[in-house]
Amino acid sequence: MATAREIRRRIRSVKNVAQITRAVQMVASSKMRRAQDRVVSSRPYSDELMKLVARLANQAGDEEDLPLMMSRPVKRVGVVVISPDRGLAGGLPGNINRRVAQLGGELRREAANPTLPISYIAVGRRGRDFLARSQQPLIAEFTNLGDQPALADVRAIARAVTDAYINGEVDRVLLVYPKFVSTVVQTPTVIQLLPVEPPETAETNGPTPQYIYEPSAGAIFAALLPRYVETLIYQPLLENVASFYSAQMVAMKNATDNATELVDDLTLTYNKARQTAITTQILEVVAGASA
Repeated sequence: MATAREIRRRIRSVKNVAQITRAVQMVASSKMRRAQDRVVSSRPYSDELMKLVARLANQAGDEEDLPLMMSRPVKRVGVVVISPDRGLAGGLPGNINRRVAQLGGELRREAANPTLPISYIAVGRRGRDFLARSQQPLIAEFTNLGDQPALADVRAIARAVTDAYINGEVDRVLLVYPKFVSTVVQTPTVIQLLPVEPPETAETNGPTPQYIYEPSAGAIFAALLPRYVETLIYQPLLENVASFYSAQMVAMKNATDNATELVDDLTLTYNKARQTAITTQILEVVAGASA
């Protein structure tokens, strides 16, 4: 059994850990609200852009004039992995990495090719480290984008993706990211980036509006496609930040609660050990007096 001194030392250590986890929890809680607000405020823009792309897709003309929409036999696949840069986020990074590993098997089974080449673009250190440990080929990596990804960073990622596709390095590009659902739920999600697949639904309520495009629907659609790809990357980056701080807040709250419970248990054990020591001393005094 541990001595009273050892138990006191353990109590101090656990209290110090609880102070750290409580501080991280408070910081994550503050940043989580701002990140959630950014995600919620950006979703209407993404939705309206998808509706616009859906309207223009039917009037865009031949796909051969649009390199980002040209489909070809899939011989090589690219996967963009968006993950947090930091830890202390519970199981969020592990869930993303497991989904990436599962996706590789799914793609090879779908193509009926167990040796299908898959290249990766890592956005975030946790995904980058996982891909490096598993010795996966990396086309590019982007880390430390911060809580508010800059437009220049989004365009750099989109340029790496589109260049690899247009140059024939990959025939299909998918993106894996943690979709923010709620404070306690972040779902690893897979979407297709390239070739661009316009949404099938536009306005469904009421009559379909008619638009006059200048210079033409095809020209606008061709100019809009790169922006559409950037939006498909930017929105997951915001979702990733909100998911990270939500997962970190929940993980640190659980850690703080567990530390508090452990301090209570150790305090009870310390009191029992102290009482036992006092009782032993009293019995020794009584025995000595009787002798």
